[in-house]
Amino acid sequence: MDTDVLWTALALMLVLEGLFPFLSPGGWRRTFMKLIELRDGQLRFFGLRSIAIGLVTLWVLSLG
Repeated sequence: MDTDVLWTALALMLVLEGLFPFLSPGGWRRTFMKLIELRDGQLRFFGLRSIAIGLVTLWVLSLG
């Protein structure tokens, strides 16, 4: 894997992660407070789902 691709992907992830708190800090804060109230199992489920979506997306992109 080319390291330039890895750093580009990381930079894009940071840009996307920063959009919501930049555009709607109040909404981001409310969402974050709701996340704090979730149980560990619920957080793990969301993390697993996010990983699965990312892996499926990478797989689909690699087919093309």
